[in-house]
Amino acid sequence: MGRCVIGYLGIDIGGTKVAFRCEHGETGAAEEFSFPWPKPGPDAAEDLRLLGVQVAKALPREQLTAVGVSAPATLDRAGRVVAWPMRPSWTGVDFGAALRSLFPGVPVCVADDGDLAALAEAKEAGCADLVYFGVGTGIGGGIVLDGRSWPGLQRASCELGHVVVDRSGARCDCGRRGCVQALASGPATLRRATRLRGGPVTPARLRAGIEAGEPWAVTAVTESALALAAAVVSTGELCAPAATVIGGGFAAGVPAFVTLVAAEVRRLARPGRPPAPVRPAVLGGLSSLHGAVVAARELVREAQAAEISSRARAASR
Repeated sequence: MGRCVIGYLGIDIGGTKVAFRCEHGETGAAEEFSFPWPKPGPDAAEDLRLLGVQVAKALPREQLTAVGVSAPATLDRAGRVVAWPMRPSWTGVDFGAALRSLFPGVPVCVADDGDLAALAEAKEAGCADLVYFGVGTGIGGGIVLDGRSWPGLQRASCELGHVVVDRSGARCDCGRRGCVQALASGPATLRRATRLRGGPVTPARLRAGIEAGEPWAVTAVTESALALAAAVVSTGELCAPAATVIGGGFAAGVPAFVTLVAAEVRRLARPGRPPAPVRPAVLGGLSSLHGAVVAARELVREAQAAEISSRARAASR
């Protein structure tokens, strides 16, 4: 594993791996690497220990400017984990404090992975009003309005994966029924495919089934696309974005998934309210990782703006 040059560090904590992206502050030169994230265990301290070991390997020779961390957890404003269904042992962990201890003296921001992915996609596409859905182990999402995350990275996460699209649908990890995550995520689609096929289905087997036009595969993926389309349309009624972006590793790996979602969104359009175009994520499965770097850079910009404002007030006295 290489060592990052001085600059901005983004960390994306996913369901099965933790990815790092270092960007040089001036040139933008980048380096990426990752390590497997262990299966959820009963002790969050062990997860943090492993993260600390890997962070030590990734630290630059000189001090970092800022760090952004993307996590699929619900956090309060102080950075404490309120809920993390896939890692229940983390509930109550002061993740913000743990990160500050890993990066002493360096500004650190931790935020929801969907919110950060939305920021990165909006920046990449030059689109100030955008909705993002990330379909992977779960479903994350974020809304960017007028170039800023809504409702705001430090206020609350935008939990689009928990939009209810079927009141009698499958039970979600959160305990509720019918969340789009319970119907359209990667694991949910594979469970449906396994049931329809009558035997185990891996992501590779699902892709092969889709490409071959096998009915069990087509039906499994179509059902997921229809459920996601319902969430896309409902979200669009609230904020009228200029574009809807679908990313995440699972969506990127399933042929025609985004096309199916886009077709259903158009079918559900109502008179006088044309839907925003639906397209694949520009950054593919790396949106959250890039978003973590965007958050790190934003920390520095905000600090600089606050300093300039403070100096201006002092000069006017």
